[in-house]
Amino acid sequence: MATPIDISEEAGVRYLHFGSDWIQGAMRIARPWALELDYTREMMACLLLRPAPEWPRSALLIGLGAASLAKFLYRHRPQAKLAVVEIEPAVVAAARHFFKLPEDPARLKIEIADGVEWLANCSRTFDLILVDGFDADARAGALDTLPFYQACRAHLGDEGLLAVNLLGHNRGFKGSIERIRSAFDGRALLFPSCDSGNAIAFAATGEPIRAPMADLKTLAQALKKDTGLNLLPTLTRLSQWHTCAEGRLEL
Repeated sequence: MATPIDISEEAGVRYLHFGSDWIQGAMRIARPWALELDYTREMMACLLLRPAPEWPRSALLIGLGAASLAKFLYRHRPQAKLAVVEIEPAVVAAARHFFKLPEDPARLKIEIADGVEWLANCSRTFDLILVDGFDADARAGALDTLPFYQACRAHLGDEGLLAVNLLGHNRGFKGSIERIRSAFDGRALLFPSCDSGNAIAFAATGEPIRAPMADLKTLAQALKKDTGLNLLPTLTRLSQWHTCAEGRLEL
């Protein structure tokens, strides 16, 4: 049975729903390329962790939603080849019709498939993998399992990053971050949760990341100037978080 897709609008923002009031994506109509929801902005903190302007050269997005992340990377990282895997064809149709998803198969290739199965059969590696996939009941299913996170690591290159949108619900984030840490030999970091209840987990391959908060703030100021994305509030929250002891982020 196909997932029902609903669109709503309020105060200049268009929302995507899967047959409930729960928000699956959003776009400010006057700024269709901007990241409207907090968690989507925080997923792009990956650009501070790997700050080279030519990174990423390739990115895999599992879960399309309102196409916010795909559009942001498409606009601001023109060197990146983007692959999007979305299980529900109606979501892709809604993203094109209501959320201005570009039609450019040379740079932005859309695959209708189960993300777990697609990755298991994929022979490519990526610089960046973004995972943001939930069903109508806000369940990630097999996208939040150790074998899937192990597959993500196997498909990341030498300077790779994984970013995962997590929803805690009653069980919190402990099990998810433990599975990610296990898959990445401990190299995983959970950002403090957003007001929405989402929390973003990052995991890395390649050279260790040791970034003083002062350096991250300088990078965030440059990213804001270049793209309009303001990650300074995120860094303020991170600086008060136990995972960034001694004013440094390590991953």
